[in-house]
Amino acid sequence: MRPSILYPLFAQIDTLTGVGSRYRALLENLCGNKVVDLLWHLPSGLVDRRCNVPLAQAVDGRIWTGKVRIVEHAPPKTKKHPYRIAVEDGTDQLILVFFKVFGDSIVKQFPVGAEKIISGKIEIFNGSLQMSHPDYVVDAAKPEQMPLIETIYPLTAGVTNKMLNRQIMQAFERVPNLPEWLDEHFLTQQKWLSFKESLWQAHHPQTLAELEPNTPVRRRLAYDELLANQLSLAIVRGRLKKQKGRSLANNGVLKEKLRAVLPFALTNAQQRVIAEIESDLFSDYRMSRLLQGDVGSGKTIVALMTMLNAVECGHQAAIMAPTEILAEQHAESITELCDKIGIKTALLTGNIKGKTRKLLLEELANGNIDILIGTHALFTEDVVFKDLAYAIVDEQHRFGVKQRLSLSQKGNLCDVLVMTATPIPRTLVLTQFGDMEYSKIDELPAGRKPVTTTVMPLSKINNVVEALVRKLQTGTQAYWVCPLVEESEKIDLSAATERFESLQQIFGTDVGLIHGKMKEAEKNAVMEEFKLGHLKLLVSTTVIEVGVNVPRATVMIIEHAERFGLAQLHQLRGRIKRGSEAGSCVLMYGYPLSNVSRERLNTMKATEDGFLIAEEDLKLRGGGEVLGTRQSGFNNFKVADLSVHGDLLLTASKDAALWLRQDPNLQTPRGQALRILLYLFEQDEVIQTYKAG
Repeated sequence: MRPSILYPLFAQIDTLTGVGSRYRALLENLCGNKVVDLLWHLPSGLVDRRCNVPLAQAVDGRIWTGKVRIVEHAPPKTKKHPYRIAVEDGTDQLILVFFKVFGDSIVKQFPVGAEKIISGKIEIFNGSLQMSHPDYVVDAAKPEQMPLIETIYPLTAGVTNKMLNRQIMQAFERVPNLPEWLDEHFLTQQKWLSFKESLWQAHHPQTLAELEPNTPVRRRLAYDELLANQLSLAIVRGRLKKQKGRSLANNGVLKEKLRAVLPFALTNAQQRVIAEIESDLFSDYRMSRLLQGDVGSGKTIVALMTMLNAVECGHQAAIMAPTEILAEQHAESITELCDKIGIKTALLTGNIKGKTRKLLLEELANGNIDILIGTHALFTEDVVFKDLAYAIVDEQHRFGVKQRLSLSQKGNLCDVLVMTATPIPRTLVLTQFGDMEYSKIDELPAGRKPVTTTVMPLSKINNVVEALVRKLQTGTQAYWVCPLVEESEKIDLSAATERFESLQQIFGTDVGLIHGKMKEAEKNAVMEEFKLGHLKLLVSTTVIEVGVNVPRATVMIIEHAERFGLAQLHQLRGRIKRGSEAGSCVLMYGYPLSNVSRERLNTMKATEDGFLIAEEDLKLRGGGEVLGTRQSGFNNFKVADLSVHGDLLLTASKDAALWLRQDPNLQTPRGQALRILLYLFEQDEVIQTYKAG
């Protein structure tokens, strides 16, 4: 239950004065439906209205604030003309201009002879000072009503800055005096204010510098949010560690049989990771672990090796992939090895229907299938295992937390491993996988040769095509990646279909096309032709980003590479690191090229280290999309920015772990305050989500 002290902040937004049904909908779209959501909507700028020099010294294009006397009104001769009011301050005259006037309201607001304090942008028109629609007009006797520093917020159509300021002020009146949840010594060391004072100052900056994310005020708020995040995940991890599971300890006979038929030796990193996973599998508690390995590091064989633990104990294992192409690829490589050691595997995708599907499900329910490989089709209700003990989710970021949980719940005390080939910065591992143990394959198999990456403008596309003709004549295969499926009227990009047609004129039937709008069967057919070598060149959108394995494809051309994120470019380049031959990647860019895009391309040219690339991606873009697809089941941060506050995250992680060791049930005064913090940042929802873990 949410603590009662927070009830005013979690009231619906329409409990604020002036928020009707129409305005409520606008505010909900802008920042959320609760009062507290307004408080997390931090300002992005400010207007300084302190310039109150005499009118004679007013500057064109600048905000001017001052006391004036109303001299005369000049109503418009026609509806097309503006209403003008002459005012003066004793040094010069100013014309106030209004383009829409209703009835005699303007005469009542500006009676001749009255004194007003006005503020707005000065313009010089035909040699005279004028101000169109003053931002503020207050009685001269009430100068306190004029905001000399006006906070500017991100807005949406239908919401004005003045309205939003008014609602945020109302929201702040509901902020209670909350107990301090930060360690007293740490608070003093950082020279931070209390939460309420920090929140007030964040909404009332006095200079542009105070809007920066690294000011003490914003760092305090960011740390509060990161501490709530790390505390909730640490609580969840602690609960998961205590969840009773079942030991999959065995003699390792099947693993030794597999090692005997492998055409290669496992790397030291693979052996280390297998040992880490097995330490969990052999324990009496349920496993929840993330396996991270760069493109081509050999995660699939690690998955198979560890699944054999479940099989040898008489149970079943499953591995789920995000696309049919990747699921089929897993099935191909896993089945080939399992057939040699007498293990029964099966593939289940959405395309498998009718009698074939029915028979497969019967075999699965009877326990005749040891390892099931599939797509999200594994989630469907009719998929019933006899005894699923171990579930692996590949490319975790494409599924999300709830889908992972739904697969694990198909088993009895099921161990869960999630894998990703997307290198993830440590900060994102902590915030988005903080409930899990963590393993990392940081070594590529022997014999893998580096990829040469070249960056060049699209104006040299003919040179690229000529070089490609020569390269394909040697028996090599190549990818040509385009960012869009169809021509967009707004964005001048070469579409995959157009590029395919132009390349077809040169390469004839040797070129194929694959994109996301094709039916799954069509995509699979083209991919199969490419894998078999019947197609030498594959024109594609980013559907080939994950997992496609064609060892003879060692050339990749990415058109409009500046339109892609670093993580995506790295994933794409990984498609040509599958074989023993050195690869070539050409990143073609269009003009104009932004500074961020230029840095991105230079990073790709300089390194193949996916973890360095991921860190750079975080710096350039922030945490929102580094993983390619937003995490389903995780709140986006309201205040914290991992590209700026990464140091605070590491401190928060240590703080949370240390405190939970001292006060695991959060019963001490600080523990009680931390409970309030969890609910303030709505981390109670995260905890509820993971309870099924």
